[in-house]
Amino acid sequence: MRKITAFIAIFVVTLMAQCTKEKDTTFLISNTKVGKLDKISLIRDLNIIYEQDSIVKDTMKLALGFGARSINIYEKGGSHLLTLTPNSDSIPKVQNVRVNDPRFKTEKGIGLNSTFKDIKEKYSIQKIVTSINNIVIFVKDSDVYFTIDKSELPASLRYVSSPTIDAVQVPDDAKIKYLMVGWEH
Repeated sequence: MRKITAFIAIFVVTLMAQCTKEKDTTFLISNTKVGKLDKISLIRDLNIIYEQDSIVKDTMKLALGFGARSINIYEKGGSHLLTLTPNSDSIPKVQNVRVNDPRFKTEKGIGLNSTFKDIKEKYSIQKIVTSINNIVIFVKDSDVYFTIDKSELPASLRYVSSPTIDAVQVPDDAKIKYLMVGWEH
């Protein structure tokens, strides 16, 4: 009887430990967070949020008395994690996040090493917008958007200035150039 009671106790403790173990969100992208960064984080709080990392601001703008136009976050040791763009509010927050590190992944598992096929399988595409050198893919119900270089497209679409490209025209193996998160406040 004691063996059964001991076994049950060990089982319950192990089960409770598994249930209370938090998921590592260091490199997770959601609608409200990018790793340690929260959608409502203030620019002035970046030194606290990234106290273990390095923050590099646009020093020319700061010297002229303007806010930084871009803020780069580097991991101690040199890996470029994120590039942040603040909004122009009186109390600035992060407006755009460019993900530079392939360890960051969306809740659906998409990261910089993913392809257009991966995006199509995990998200509903809202629209595709063209620019001179890239196409930008916006997905439904997400603040995440993806950029693919036009060099990944068939030759017939690379030099076309057409404002619309359909998802069926983008090759499945087209690689993501930029993974961005845009937060409108």
